[in-house]
Amino acid sequence: MRRVETLLIVLVALLLTVMPAFFTDSLGASGVPRTAADWIGWAALVASGLSLTLWRRHPAWTLIIGCGGVVVASLTQVEPSNAALVILPALTLVGSYSWSGRTALVVGLGLLVWLETLYLLTGDTGPALAIFTLPGYVAGLVLRRLHDTAAQLEMRSRELEEERELFAELSVRNERARIASELHDMIGHALSVMVVQAAAGQRLVTHDPAAAAQAFHVIGESARQGREDLARLVDLLGGSPVETPDLSLIDEMVNRAAGSGLAVTCRFEGDRDGVAAPAAHAAFRVVQEGLTNALRHAPGAPVRVVVRGDGRALTVRVVNERPVGASPDIVGTGQGLHGLRERVQRLGGSLVATPEPDGGWALEARLPSA
Repeated sequence: MRRVETLLIVLVALLLTVMPAFFTDSLGASGVPRTAADWIGWAALVASGLSLTLWRRHPAWTLIIGCGGVVVASLTQVEPSNAALVILPALTLVGSYSWSGRTALVVGLGLLVWLETLYLLTGDTGPALAIFTLPGYVAGLVLRRLHDTAAQLEMRSRELEEERELFAELSVRNERARIASELHDMIGHALSVMVVQAAAGQRLVTHDPAAAAQAFHVIGESARQGREDLARLVDLLGGSPVETPDLSLIDEMVNRAAGSGLAVTCRFEGDRDGVAAPAAHAAFRVVQEGLTNALRHAPGAPVRVVVRGDGRALTVRVVNERPVGASPDIVGTGQGLHGLRERVQRLGGSLVATPEPDGGWALEARLPSA
């Protein structure tokens, strides 16, 4: 396409500058240059037209050669034909279109000086030169503004596309993290109970069959509970409506933990009504994580759960004392507290896990209740 454009500019420039010289008498009776000055001026005018072929890659050379050629033609008193005057608006259009910012201001001042020089050399006092130059300059400004606007829109479109892709990637990553956290919270507790009870059942099966049977019963209950939790997670991910959680689920979980042999107590203080579902769900997960960690790392240690509401915030505290037995061989993933902390922080709350002076461990969360 650019080769075609260059060829067209050459043809038009030659038609506007060369051909009129042979059909007018502006350079002599026969219309053909006769003196050296005529030839210089005529060649300079032709060079001005041909310089437009450089406007894309070298607009500065277009202005230097084009405007300089017109000045040389004026010095040699070679008057271009009316058709060749089209070169003037073409040069000013290139000057105003090819640059922006401070450079455009400098080029505009240079073109103004060039126009004043033409007025001095030609002795013209009318508006003809201005009429031939100003429209091209204004058209160049308009085209430059349109070009810059289009470039800005394209750049903004690319930025928006990149932001959209980044947002989609972050959404997928966050969703995966949420699913992983839900799986850890739902299945991790049940599996920990099953591992602890299975180890106890293995020790008791020979000398205390009744206690071993109770341990296996707890394993079965934990497996069923884990299956129900997993089904609830599948329904949640599939978009099916699920039961809205409330603080009563903490009672149920504590009772199941006590039934599995964990020495756990739970106490509710203050106002437990009107707690938003997200806060209640997060409180449930905090208690679940605290009980799971007590099973893993503090076997036989008493565990205290305190849930306190004051109408504005909900505080959940799970404290286990120093372990009294050997810890079962359960290796955690390290993602439980991390995922729980992110869940609490998304709700505008805070989570702190600290050791106790007596060798125990405390997990405390503060959540906005509304």
